Amino acid sequence: MTQDVQTIRRALLSAFEKDGIVELARALDARGVEILSTGGTARLLRDAGLPVTDVAEVTGFPEMMDGRVKTLHPRVHGGLLMRRDVEDHCKAAAENGIQPIDLVVINLYPFEKAAADEASTRGDVVEMIDIGGPSMVRSAAKNHDFVTVIVDPSDYAAFLAEFETNDGGTTFAFRARQAAKAFATTAAYDRAIAAWMSADAVGDEEEFLPSTLNVILQKSQDLRYGENPHQRAALYLGADPGVPAVSRARQLNGKALSFNNYLDASSAFDCVRSFDETAVAVIKHKNPCGAALRPGAQLEAFLAAYEGDPLSAYGGIVAFNEALSEDTARAVATKDHFFEVVVAPAYEGDAVEILRTGAKWGKNCRILETGVRAAATQGAERELRWIRGGVLVQDPDASSWPEVKVVTRRAPTEQEMADLRFAWLVAPHVTSNAIIFAKDRALVGVGAGQMSRVDAVEIAAKKGGEKCRGAVMASDAFFPFADGILAAHAAGVQAVVQPGGSIRDAKVTAACDEAGIAMVLTGQRHFRH
Repeated sequence: MTQDVQTIRRALLSAFEKDGIVELARALDARGVEILSTGGTARLLRDAGLPVTDVAEVTGFPEMMDGRVKTLHPRVHGGLLMRRDVEDHCKAAAENGIQPIDLVVINLYPFEKAAADEASTRGDVVEMIDIGGPSMVRSAAKNHDFVTVIVDPSDYAAFLAEFETNDGGTTFAFRARQAAKAFATTAAYDRAIAAWMSADAVGDEEEFLPSTLNVILQKSQDLRYGENPHQRAALYLGADPGVPAVSRARQLNGKALSFNNYLDASSAFDCVRSFDETAVAVIKHKNPCGAALRPGAQLEAFLAAYEGDPLSAYGGIVAFNEALSEDTARAVATKDHFFEVVVAPAYEGDAVEILRTGAKWGKNCRILETGVRAAATQGAERELRWIRGGVLVQDPDASSWPEVKVVTRRAPTEQEMADLRFAWLVAPHVTSNAIIFAKDRALVGVGAGQMSRVDAVEIAAKKGGEKCRGAVMASDAFFPFADGILAAHAAGVQAVVQPGGSIRDAKVTAACDEAGIAMVLTGQRHFRH
């Protein structure tokens, strides 16, 4: 029977990432643990004055083939896989000069980094496919009844605490946790290699929608609860998409983000990232209640966005697509406002301190800095939607302004066209059926998540009130009847952008002409379910 605590007498250390490995080896040596190692790790430990046995001395074979073969040997894997409580295992080990290995500390070649580096040749990437490392990790993890495996340098401190607490050994619970992490690590590693090889062999489309989709996620943090207090929740991170994202943002202030905070903050930041010029969005329950575009005038953009729906903005999320200035921070922090989260790529001067101290709610406000980062992984980021028993996969629906077609007798004015473009770029960030009223490149009314498109128009009109006079309207999908146009006209709308494609397009266009409304078609739908 396996003993709960297994004493470590012999360890194999082979780390590509060398930070912390010397300190760990010193702690092992202090308790008389024999240290085996390879290549650069062995040299580093010797230079630090630590006694090290080369794996080549154990196997009786030198490292060969440019280091491709060094640990693939029965005296290594036998030492990892042998069960100490099985007589035949111990007998076979003794007959073949195999000694137990009780601890393996390995981190793998940085394959993903090499694959993402534009300077890497195909040969460079192939050489970063680790073979011996994953093999030893899997052997050690399989035999976790007796063997401890560490694959992440961030776990060195936890291991050393466990090692000292248990007088030079580890508990089964610790070994089991580390074994699970080890298998998760090798699974993610193999997934990255398979994705790269698939792209190399058959092209980008096959890589994006392969016949088998492996999704590897690492827990980043536990959350207090999910959408509601009775639901458990956590944040998991996949491969780094290489673009600024709320999931990887640095939190500069405030309480831990909730499940809903993450959803809303991500929606807000995705909305403003649709614009190349200065934009601000205010989000409530994943939908914009305010948004504005003011090139080079961030403070004006914020004030215009807030005025879109000040009532709904209370307790919402505000996002910026450029560094938050001190002047804008002062406006955000006024007593009339209350925001749960502020998101920006960066913060100028004392902007963070102004947010923290400029309002009563400032000390609790979550302030997120997304940064601006270069691509870290290959290929487009997939969008996954979980359904019971399966997953739907698609391209992300990026906001874009296509070449539009004027279908009414009256063409939009230059100002109306600018407002139509603004409204259309906001549309993909509103739950369908989605209707957006905008004027002077600012949101004045939104109808979101309605089963009937005309209901969405009427809600947007009610939200905007008198501000709708002279506004434009964007619809994420076609109008099946002219009733939506009539309702928009009654509210004061002067121009419309929509995809078109209804069997009643001609009647909808005729209704626009009769009302003097200009309308353009995009030929592109933007449902967001």
